[in-house]
Amino acid sequence: MSNPSRPSRAPKVVKSDAEWRAQLTPEQFHVAREAGTERAFTGPYWDEKHAGEYDCVCCGTPLFQSTTKFDSGTGWPSFFAPIDPNALEERIDHSHGMTRMEVLCATCEAHLGHVFPDGPRPTGLRYCMNGHALAFKPKS
Repeated sequence: MSNPSRPSRAPKVVKSDAEWRAQLTPEQFHVAREAGTERAFTGPYWDEKHAGEYDCVCCGTPLFQSTTKFDSGTGWPSFFAPIDPNALEERIDHSHGMTRMEVLCATCEAHLGHVFPDGPRPTGLRYCMNGHALAFKPKS
């Protein structure tokens, strides 16, 4: 029986590497499908100031609103809260000699970035996302 107070997730989007490569730029594929990281201050949206929505570049799932974006000084787009926490999945990442919390799109499992406990109020979180994993839709 479904729980009416909890929104249901969209069906999973599953594609082959060839299908993802045909859809994405090489940079987007490297970041989103191979868990890559763009260099700080080089990817899209780290300094975007316009109002709008940030969606998953792979499947279009809405992830963050510009109203939760802040300048973290890191060179990556940073947000203090997602639109819907159910749109994200988190898993422990032990790569590069560190322990971090990786953030993925819950719909297509695209690598988005990492979340850290050093963000601003009200959440105290910093969702540090790769710009190449996001698609910005300006508010009309």
